[in-house]
Amino acid sequence: AGPLVIKKGCSGYWGDLHGQSGETIGLTTARQYFDFARNKSFLDVSSHQANDFQVNNAFWSYLNELTDEFHEDDRFVVFPGYEWSGNTAVGGDRNVFYRGEGRPIFRSSHALLSDRSDLDTDATTAQDLFDALQEEDCVVYAHVGGRYADTAQAHDGRLETAMEIHSAWGTFEWLLTDGFALGHRCGVVCNSDGHKGRPGASYPGVSVFGAYGGLTCFLTSTLSRDGIFRSLRRRHHYGTTGCRMHMEVNAVFDSLAVLYEQDPNVINDPVTIKTDTVMMGDIVASEAETARLEIKLQTHAPILEIEIRNGIKAIEKIQPHHVADEDRRVRVTWHGAEYRGRGRQTNWIGTAQFAECNINRMEKINAWNPERQLDLTDPSTVTFDAITTGNFGGFDVWFEERPVGNMMVSTNHGTLDVDLGQLGGDEAILDAGGLQRRISARRLPERMDVRKFEGDVEVALDNSRDNPLWICVTTEDGFQAWSSPIFVLTSG
Repeated sequence: AGPLVIKKGCSGYWGDLHGQSGETIGLTTARQYFDFARNKSFLDVSSHQANDFQVNNAFWSYLNELTDEFHEDDRFVVFPGYEWSGNTAVGGDRNVFYRGEGRPIFRSSHALLSDRSDLDTDATTAQDLFDALQEEDCVVYAHVGGRYADTAQAHDGRLETAMEIHSAWGTFEWLLTDGFALGHRCGVVCNSDGHKGRPGASYPGVSVFGAYGGLTCFLTSTLSRDGIFRSLRRRHHYGTTGCRMHMEVNAVFDSLAVLYEQDPNVINDPVTIKTDTVMMGDIVASEAETARLEIKLQTHAPILEIEIRNGIKAIEKIQPHHVADEDRRVRVTWHGAEYRGRGRQTNWIGTAQFAECNINRMEKINAWNPERQLDLTDPSTVTFDAITTGNFGGFDVWFEERPVGNMMVSTNHGTLDVDLGQLGGDEAILDAGGLQRRISARRLPERMDVRKFEGDVEVALDNSRDNPLWICVTTEDGFQAWSSPIFVLTSG
């Protein structure tokens, strides 16, 4: 597996490893897909992930020829692979990535294939897939698409190293956090899952997709198949909703801790070293009662907030800006989804009315579907018809004077009634049921300009469980990024 890489010598390489082309479901050709990834969106890493029940043997062979043609160490790393597309009842969607060409395809079914001569190679459940891949040099992602992955039903920590928590389908932190209680130790990835042949720059357009496609930054010493696989197997990567921010997250201990090269839950006697500093994605055992998270960020847009998490709990929020009494800017956002499965999109239809103040201007946040309305319809009213699919959208408004009076956000899922004179930097929230559906409002500085952050946070460790330490960063323009957790095992 190569030498154990911690931080020294690592660089960040950007990838979108999940999308498909018109040969299965989508637009353009597989050749155009890879050309776009390399030459238009300037990715470092890519893969083509066609639904397996549409991939005949000739196309599988052709995809392997393409990946071999386009792959070039130190320039553009391409992995052969496919999407195992079983229904949630038998395990749900997985992405399979091989280190090299010429490997078999174990389909979930031959549903749309006329040639059934190799039907006996099918893996009809996710567990069957993991069993079939035991001797293969590959990694697997779980993801949420038309069919969401059920990692409680099937998961192999040796193969399934990451959870895709954002794509054009939306945002799905629960896919990662469900695994914490199950003892899963996986990293964060984000991809487009796009069908328009635009990996690395995947806009949803007029469709059921409600989000801009995500990206993953791989932290490794070499841009090669070996280097990216090392990054994946050690969870040395972070995901974003499509921006390319720089992120470093390290954990520092007061005394030496034991760093595992591989998850001791799934590998007997893994290689270990002793160190007092580890990076995102590492698994480490420590007798300490606290860990110090060192965070470094350089972002494309001003930082709205940094949320520090231990498992599912947000333990601290850092907002590198100050809301002053005279600030005249208000943000309104809507969040969440209906449920986990297909048809999860939440429609938000309504108005935001500011009865006693006039709006100077409005800016949209994550309004990716151009056919949907989000407009300033008079000087005191914003009218909207929006969707969320686990992600969030909304708008900012700037007023002629400091806002006073009531703001009434009336929607088909409830009404948020807020006294603008009392609204500050903390969110006013209306819980709207569903899957973390909510409406929120806050006051913001009229201008934010902090794009760089370096700081430390002391985190108390719970000695009764794993401590997955990770962060979520939100920028002013609505993009988000998540670090892969550092899994701290204590001696309690």
